[in-house]
Amino acid sequence: MTLIDRNFLCRPTPGSARFVALAGPLLALLMLALLPHPAQAQGLYPTRPVRIVLPFAAGSVSDVAARLIAAKLGDRMKGQFDIDNRPGADGIAAARAVLAAPRDGYTLTLLSDDTAIEVSRFKKLPYDPVKDFAPVSSLGYFDFIFAAAAQSPYKTLANFIDAAKQKPGALTVGTLAIGSAPNLTAELLKTAAGINVLIIPYPGMPELQTALLQDDLALIVTRYSRLKPALAAGKIRALAASAPLRSKTGPDIPTLRESGIEANVESWYGLFAPAGAPPGVIAALQAALQAILAEPELKAQLLNLGIDAKASTPDQMAARLKSDIEKWRNVIEKAGLERR
Repeated sequence: MTLIDRNFLCRPTPGSARFVALAGPLLALLMLALLPHPAQAQGLYPTRPVRIVLPFAAGSVSDVAARLIAAKLGDRMKGQFDIDNRPGADGIAAARAVLAAPRDGYTLTLLSDDTAIEVSRFKKLPYDPVKDFAPVSSLGYFDFIFAAAAQSPYKTLANFIDAAKQKPGALTVGTLAIGSAPNLTAELLKTAAGINVLIIPYPGMPELQTALLQDDLALIVTRYSRLKPALAAGKIRALAASAPLRSKTGPDIPTLRESGIEANVESWYGLFAPAGAPPGVIAALQAALQAILAEPELKAQLLNLGIDAKASTPDQMAARLKSDIEKWRNVIEKAGLERR
């Protein structure tokens, strides 16, 4: 007589309802165990050098800041982040280089509010900064200084505005290139203060500063970092800063609002990837930037360049880009600048 193991009869066989009921949850648990943990997934990036394309020239303030951040980012993420300078063509050359690369998170770019300006300066850009780029985080913020020569009769911005109202069209304001952020900041002052002044673009900072010191200009508008030596030497007097709040770079300089002008300009740098880059890579980069931009050493280095280091979420960076596109569109239209 053959003995039959009762336990064998109770065992689930492939295809049976009980087998499926038991195997389903076990397979699900096994698959979850095999999936990489978020921290592990981040640890897989980068596995090769990451390229950060800059629309700025080597040696510029923007380039120096980017290299400081790239070095810290490499240390934090245990990888290599290389700077690839692609200046010229108003940032178009750099944008094309990034958008032509694989969207795998190994080609990034540093954008600024210049990108928001370009949307309204060109009849048609060959790319859409909102749709074609995925924001990672802001990197830092900086403002512009309204400055007069030390021998100037203008001790405050209010003094300058009063004089401009008394002599419409007689006073001159110098900036760098037409359509640049400081140039448009001067246009914004002109509209907000209700004054008629002549805004003159100069080819470079040496020419701009010389014109001011020779009394060819009543006022100039430029970055604080460009004026530091002249301010320290007492050759130039800072009348106001464009940021909404007093800047960490120049805490003793009053804002436009404190000077009676309801306007502000705060420029920014941000790290972006091409649209379609892996979300996990963007999350890993944002987390790393959040950490390194809070480090006292890096914050001090960037502040020395006139940049207030500050990270953001991707959504916050996206919102800032969109709002600045609208802001500068209004300024450009009121200034009557022709599109290229």
